[in-house]
Amino acid sequence: MSNAQDKAPITVNGITIDDTFAEAFGMTGTGIVITADTAKWAMQAAITMTGYGTSVIGCGAECGIDRELSPDETPDGRPGVRCLVFSFSPDLVEKQIKSRVGQCVLTSPGSACYNGLESKTKIKLAAGIRYFGDGWQTAKKLGSRRFWRVPVMDGEFVVEDAIGITTDAVGGGNMLVLGTDRRGLLETCEAAVAAIGRVPDVITPFPGGIVRSGSKVGSKYAGVIASTNDAFCPTLRGAVRSELSADTLAVLEIVIDGLSSQSVADATRAGLKAILETGPAKGVTRISAGNYGGNLGQHHYHLKELLP
Repeated sequence: MSNAQDKAPITVNGITIDDTFAEAFGMTGTGIVITADTAKWAMQAAITMTGYGTSVIGCGAECGIDRELSPDETPDGRPGVRCLVFSFSPDLVEKQIKSRVGQCVLTSPGSACYNGLESKTKIKLAAGIRYFGDGWQTAKKLGSRRFWRVPVMDGEFVVEDAIGITTDAVGGGNMLVLGTDRRGLLETCEAAVAAIGRVPDVITPFPGGIVRSGSKVGSKYAGVIASTNDAFCPTLRGAVRSELSADTLAVLEIVIDGLSSQSVADATRAGLKAILETGPAKGVTRISAGNYGGNLGQHHYHLKELLP
């Protein structure tokens, strides 16, 4: 990735903000609601379902938890969790949903699964999964919504027939956070991820929302489409054209996916605010962003324009 700067950086609260932009991509996104008898088990199913969902480069989908839902917010009046799933096309999202729900939600005690995104465009959720009922599954329609009841050993797995999707989703909004103290840098990024988590319709799909292995396009090895972002690796400072000052000890990245471009912009603004409030006391010295020179992604999020 490049962090090509347009103009001079600015300084806020002692932290330098590069005059650059995050470059993100158009994606297809969907939301599903998982419920269970308790909030603990709804969350467990959600965590399992969204696992191995960090990057479409290797995982097929980018997945995460949007928020917890109270019983009065779910179709069956039980505790729930809303999860978001992103990939490059509706077909790829449908494939990922089918396998993830079938393996991780159907199997989870007391679980049910419903549409979590209102949209005129839909993909199948229950297709294939309902056949686990081996002919004993039954369908029921409530208004315009169709549900399947699949017998399982603790009762029934209820799953909605179809879920809404949007092709206006965005994946790959990002911030690079640089600092002189690894622990302080991590604590600052944790605060930023928590702030982003309060913005609706977005996820930070990497572990705990934080990426230590930022990448660039291509590699010296044939067939490898992404490789380590060497310009931001402290241990390579003397061997490559480095983007790091002498006192930078570590760099962490926060990647943001959202159901709309506005949601990614709002999340970036929230993350920046948290970094600028928390970072000065934690050794954070600079904020930048990863891009490809503006040539690949359709969406550009300029840091200066999103400062709180």
